Amino acid sequence: MQSLPYRLHTPDAQTTSVVFASPHSGRDYPRDFLRTTVLDDFTIRSSEDAFVDELFAPAIEFGAPMLAARVPRAFVDLNRSADELDPALVEGVRRASHNPRITSGLGVIPRVVSNGRAIYRGKITRAEAQHRIDSCWRPYHTALQALLDITNRTFGEAILIDCHSMPHEAVDCIARAGARRPDVVIGDRFGASADNAVVDRIEAAFAGVGLHVIRNAPFAGAFVTQHYGRPSRRQHAIQIEIDRSIYMNERMIRPNSNFEPFRKLLRTVIAEVTEIGRTGELPLAAE
Repeated sequence: MQSLPYRLHTPDAQTTSVVFASPHSGRDYPRDFLRTTVLDDFTIRSSEDAFVDELFAPAIEFGAPMLAARVPRAFVDLNRSADELDPALVEGVRRASHNPRITSGLGVIPRVVSNGRAIYRGKITRAEAQHRIDSCWRPYHTALQALLDITNRTFGEAILIDCHSMPHEAVDCIARAGARRPDVVIGDRFGASADNAVVDRIEAAFAGVGLHVIRNAPFAGAFVTQHYGRPSRRQHAIQIEIDRSIYMNERMIRPNSNFEPFRKLLRTVIAEVTEIGRTGELPLAAE
């Protein structure tokens, strides 16, 4: 890709230690990639966190920067480690220890999109995989680390909100008959990536507008929360998963009639979350 694989939206002045990022909402598909995949232009989009960047765009109104991927997840997954290469897809990669993400085809260069649909007819070269990592993955994470470093120097702490969406059926495995399905899943790697006081306030912000929130099941956080979450150093990383069916037609990948009302609702949540990073009173936690 010739241009940057992300868009960085910054406020006139950063007034909070909260940083928002959306690694899976990218939709700039390289032409060569679209010629290579066996999927049509519509199916290839099925693994996008479509419109998540638009939903969280109001962050800059409240003094928080927002980093949004341009590169699509089907091309390179920014929420994976750069070494999570799939030997079933990338030539010359040796099979390593069992990694359920790689086994399912969801490594840093995905082999499948949603519902296990194969992206390619065969393998891709190691050079092509490395090119995607060097031109897309590394610049995104360099930008994200720089944002967190600047924020930490300015405020003495950094709170990363890693923004995602989940298919409606994603919580079928934990939904109980007759019980309300969760609208939002907060992932903090079971307390390892963020101080509980931070997560409590984020949960309260979503619950305060009437959304049903659960933690760490079925999504506890992936590479981003694991890599950047260092609460003992006052750097917290929290993954947010929102049920896509609330605001979009999942089958058609387009906003539904509730998109604008939900965006307004989420704006209230964003305002509350950014307030967390203005107090400077968060405790220093054990990692």
